[in-house]
Amino acid sequence: MDVVRIRRELLEYLLELAREFYPNEFAGFLREKDGVFEEVLIAPNPCFGRSSAFFDTLMLPYDRSIKGTVHSHPGPSARPSQADLHFFSKFGGVHLIIAYPFTEDTVRAYLNNGERIRVEVVD
Repeated sequence: MDVVRIRRELLEYLLELAREFYPNEFAGFLREKDGVFEEVLIAPNPCFGRSSAFFDTLMLPYDRSIKGTVHSHPGPSARPSQADLHFFSKFGGVHLIIAYPFTEDTVRAYLNNGERIRVEVVD
């Protein structure tokens, strides 16, 4: 896989979430339908801080449509940290990182091994 597809409406919503949670991170799980990320699921009882986001994955519903994750970085770097890479390895698929100032240009996508892939926005 060298590209991830995301619905424009979802991407705009994710950017807004990142702005609303700033200066804290936020995190969620991405639902895919027909090869396109369509929805975000915010885990119940999250703890979002300035340098990390935690949630109880046992509270997530079993949902085969969850194919990725998303989280924000309150700083300008969208590069995954060591903690991010560890998290990616636990949840295979595609992982979006949205960096400050939370615009379409600051969104990056990675595979579970940390390899960067292209983001394609679809209407």
